[in-house]
Amino acid sequence: MSEQSLLWAAFGLLMIIMLTVDLGMNRTARKVSFRQALTWSIFWVSLALAFNVGIYVFLGQTKALEFLTGYIIEKSLSIDNLFVFIMIFGYFKIRGEHQARILKWGIIGALLLRALFIFTGIELLTTFHWLFYLFGALLLFTAWKMAFGLETEISPEKNLLVRLARRLFPFTKRVRGDWFFKRRQGLLVASPLFLALVMVESSDVLFAIDSIPAIFAVTLDPFIVFTSNIFAIMGLRALFFLLASVMEMFIYLKFGISFILFFVGTKMIAGASGFPVPIAVSLTIIFISLAIAVLASVLFGRNRRQQALENN
Repeated sequence: MSEQSLLWAAFGLLMIIMLTVDLGMNRTARKVSFRQALTWSIFWVSLALAFNVGIYVFLGQTKALEFLTGYIIEKSLSIDNLFVFIMIFGYFKIRGEHQARILKWGIIGALLLRALFIFTGIELLTTFHWLFYLFGALLLFTAWKMAFGLETEISPEKNLLVRLARRLFPFTKRVRGDWFFKRRQGLLVASPLFLALVMVESSDVLFAIDSIPAIFAVTLDPFIVFTSNIFAIMGLRALFFLLASVMEMFIYLKFGISFILFFVGTKMIAGASGFPVPIAVSLTIIFISLAIAVLASVLFGRNRRQQALENN
């Protein structure tokens, strides 16, 4: 068995164990505290870094840098998706304990979706070289939209899957428990929790279209692409509850993330044209972009928030 095959086996076993633990600990709806979210976030980041050490030992420095770069890109882009989740839960008036349940099943769906997108995308890119330019242009457009486009709006009535669900099932007007479906008088009735879950899964489809091409600019190694994506997703629920109460503090973070998308899109187009950017340079630029965005939010964000409150 090759070294990469051993890492595939170790990764698969690790994910099975962690999914079993996660699902077992969250059978009932309960609100995730800030302390729990912080503990789990530290755990997932530490686990990803420990796995990266294994990649360094078995596959070398280049692969380890690729994993770390891909992981940071996916983790950074996932933060933007958390803003959408917050708006979805606010629209449907979903409480904290039910948010955890929706995110749990949403992440399971995201794991399956990512596997499909990643392996299909790699096959297409290795077959059709011109797709690098298309994906690069998509990333540049996404970067511009994130930085200067209109604010995201939650419109369930415009969501095709939501409209289909409403045609297929009768829904209760309010959340009456932690169930998605319940049989009443022989009729299968759905809860607004299920509509929120459909919206979460729909947003992750759009998110995957943006984020997965970003890591393709780093590497086409299926092992690196898949594992870095999955590690970023597995910590998403804890990250949501960790950042939900402090999102407004990082008002400039989206500009840092949009710059990362711009850089990655440019890197993909340049690499396809025969001008590859070294992975160490890419990782340095990504680190600096995030650091500047966070620092700017901390130093200048407070005054901007105070002015906004005074104007209101």
